Amino acid sequence: MTEHPEQSRRPHYTEQDLQREVSELETKSATAARIFDLRRIIGGLFVVYGVIVTITGITDSQAAIDKAEGVNINLWTGIGMLILGVFFLAWLKLRPTPPPLPPEGLPEEKE
Repeated sequence: MTEHPEQSRRPHYTEQDLQREVSELETKSATAARIFDLRRIIGGLFVVYGVIVTITGITDSQAAIDKAEGVNINLWTGIGMLILGVFFLAWLKLRPTPPPLPPEGLPEEKE
């Protein structure tokens, strides 16, 4: 049997090359997990919307407050959203996403 021409042009990877590539992918994956942590997204959105609703509550007319039975609902909801958003962001800061554990089957690479 003759070797297929495409197979002879493929680069041959050593075990060390594969381990290096796997560790690079794991690092990229961990970075992506930290960037797209839901606490960051939820906290950021709550802070942004909380600021908008709080400003709306501060600038509400007396007619809008009377419509809500005398409660400045926009102000209180905005403050609650701000508190919740800050809570999520503080949680993210105090308990960051842990780095992934190394796979059990592969020995750790030492440089």
